[in-house]
Amino acid sequence: MPADSPPSWPRPPAALPACWLDRPPANARVAVAGLVLVRQRPGTAKGVIFVTLEDETGVVNVIVWRSIYERFRRAVIAGRLLRVTGRIQREAGVTHVVAEEVEDLSALLDGLLGSGAP
Repeated sequence: MPADSPPSWPRPPAALPACWLDRPPANARVAVAGLVLVRQRPGTAKGVIFVTLEDETGVVNVIVWRSIYERFRRAVIAGRLLRVTGRIQREAGVTHVVAEEVEDLSALLDGLLGSGAP
């Protein structure tokens, strides 16, 4: 892609929709956001946590290494809506985002309740 052409995907802090995970090249820095569906911490994973996020277009698999977990522990454990900034990793046909930053956006969900919704 020429240096002066527009990017083909949103750059952080803008969130990349799950359905666009195939656009950035491997190792590109992206941000994704979504509701937390699953958190997994297998005993054999040496402290790695796997988080599955869902947005309106699909799901995103996130890998959280121990050092990142320790920095963003509260968000990783308690967040219901997360924005994760990290690097795209592709292996054996599976795409992950390897987390560098994790932000808890759950307060935005709480704000929906105050908007007059039943």
